[in-house]
Amino acid sequence: MKKTVKGLSVVLAGILLLAGCGSKESAGDTKQGGTDKEYKVGITQFAPHPSLDAATKGFKKALADKGLKVKFDEQNAQADQNNTQTIAKNFVGDKVDLIFANATPSAIAALNATKDIPIIFTSVTDPVGSGLVKGFDQPGKNITGTTDNHPDATKKTISFITDEVKAKNVGVIYNAGEQNSVVQVNEVKKIVQEKGAKLVEASVANTSEVKQAAESLVGRVDAIYIPTDNTVVTALDAVITVANNKKIPLFVGELDSMKKGAVAASGFDYFDIGYQSGEMAAEILSGKKKPSDIPVEPPKSLKLVINKKAAKAQGLTIKDDWSSLGEFYDGK
Repeated sequence: MKKTVKGLSVVLAGILLLAGCGSKESAGDTKQGGTDKEYKVGITQFAPHPSLDAATKGFKKALADKGLKVKFDEQNAQADQNNTQTIAKNFVGDKVDLIFANATPSAIAALNATKDIPIIFTSVTDPVGSGLVKGFDQPGKNITGTTDNHPDATKKTISFITDEVKAKNVGVIYNAGEQNSVVQVNEVKKIVQEKGAKLVEASVANTSEVKQAAESLVGRVDAIYIPTDNTVVTALDAVITVANNKKIPLFVGELDSMKKGAVAASGFDYFDIGYQSGEMAAEILSGKKKPSDIPVEPPKSLKLVINKKAAKAQGLTIKDDWSSLGEFYDGK
């Protein structure tokens, strides 16, 4: 009788052990991207803007295409630095599986808030200079993403301004508090000087100062260039109004702002870099890679687009041979 009970105990212990192993394996499968796992992803976007909106859409589309079940907590900081910090801290408190940071201020706030939760960024001009990553190939422990700084974009646009529009004095409006903008302005200054022209700077601290900054350039510049500065782009309509009224050709750092009323831009579709970031996120959520395993990626395409309607509004005559430099946008 004692023998039988002892034997039964051994059998039951074995069954329980096997059941425990099975449960552990099943949980592991779910963590690796099984259909039963729903991931929670926090999206922190710095400001409402067509380019940033497109990047967020691209990010979400990539995760959907990968077949992952994701619950998004989507937050917009409305171009307020303090809001980026609050959003990031809330995501950490909610224990999200991953943070998608759209634009430099949001990415910095996310990294300051956590060194453990994976962070994927996009729309960041200088990820190294802003302190987000150590290098493109070795980003860091919990962060990587895509940059919106194509190596040839700024040079292509500024060369068009100086070589084709023949501008000798180029104005630039930017927020000196945005690291990504400072990097771009330094690059613009170098290119402008190489072309034998002069850069005239107008700095702002917030959106309410943008119109006054644009007006301060009237009579001093032959063209205005706006980098991918979150503050200025948020108030771009004010710059467009001044450019139209005073017949000053306006150029920008990305295609969505060009469509709003600038003469030209060299750029790419922000949806695409958002999609690239989403593919990275899928690799991390599925357990295939860590952020430190994924190099930071630049945009994969670039084109110059000229807005015919904006050129006419700002007193610039379109030349036929410009068709060989890029493509035309009719402003519709």
